Amino acid sequence: MKYRYTLLLFVAFLFIIPQTHAQRGGESTFEFLNLPNSARIAAMGGDYLAIYDNDITLALANPSLISESMHNNLGFSFVDYYTDINYGYAQYARNFTKVGTFVATLQFINYGQFDRADETGQRNGTFSAGEYALNIGWGRRLSPHWSIGANIKGIYSSFESYNSFGLAVDVSGSYIHEKAGFTASIVARNIGLQLGSYYSGQTHPLPFELQLGLSQGLKHLPLRFSFLYHTMQEWDLTYEDPYVVSENTDPITGEENTQSGFVDFGDKLMRHIVLGAELNITNFLSLRGGYNYGRRQDNQVTTKKSTVGFSWGIGIRVSKFHFSYARSTYHLAGSPNYITLTFNLQEFTKKVTAEGSMQ
Repeated sequence: MKYRYTLLLFVAFLFIIPQTHAQRGGESTFEFLNLPNSARIAAMGGDYLAIYDNDITLALANPSLISESMHNNLGFSFVDYYTDINYGYAQYARNFTKVGTFVATLQFINYGQFDRADETGQRNGTFSAGEYALNIGWGRRLSPHWSIGANIKGIYSSFESYNSFGLAVDVSGSYIHEKAGFTASIVARNIGLQLGSYYSGQTHPLPFELQLGLSQGLKHLPLRFSFLYHTMQEWDLTYEDPYVVSENTDPITGEENTQSGFVDFGDKLMRHIVLGAELNITNFLSLRGGYNYGRRQDNQVTTKKSTVGFSWGIGIRVSKFHFSYARSTYHLAGSPNYITLTFNLQEFTKKVTAEGSMQ
């Protein structure tokens, strides 16, 4: 009974969160918090996954997936982003029987080196820019089918001599039916504030977001589908670039040809949806793919859409190590490469113990 009350309070908290309006790209600070943090996530659409297994890399975006099976797991991810930009993550999990499981995550993004110049264009050296976050996540299974989790993260940002720091939390809850291969999660991300601004007296909101995710595995085929509905707190995510002529604009008159109500509704709905799939060919090999409609609509070049919005990846297990690689097409200008390595320290200590006992 106490678990039911705990769950009800937790779900209520998700919806009693102050009605923070969504902040689109460029309107909020610390946007790096929403970057895909693993190759598996990037391959299956690039946001977060509602998949309940012992993958430690899923814990950062969805802490209710944190479980005791992650105990002593380590995870490392590196992303070769655009130009000289790169970012990465290091994670470690530890279970405490009476309290729950904790996951510590250190993340960084390096924007590279920039030329420093005065108002006349005279160069006088270089400077660097980067952002960092230390995240402590906690998760606990309340019952065979329900789990909750939360993250708290300290954030630091530095651009030349301008610095900022902030504090944020994530909260999430999951319904898990392992026998049916089904998981559903709701996540409220980046609830917090900028404690210290780059400029005195000018603070900005954090990229708050409310998300709903589902995953379903097939009974007679090692295939799992993933569905994500993101930015639940705002309906219209359409971005209109004033410098780009819309496909709906008449090239002769310049007048806008409005879409039908059904087409307009479908476009707005699909901008919230990310689809993914994972095929486990063997215990040692997985193939993954994803489609992000909103990313495709916002970043495509009208005359050549190519594979913008699509992503793919592969997972390989070699001995005690799990390697994952993904490539995600944001724009024709290039596709980031994601590399993730995970393993469990206990698998190494067991071998040492066994060898010691034989002696």
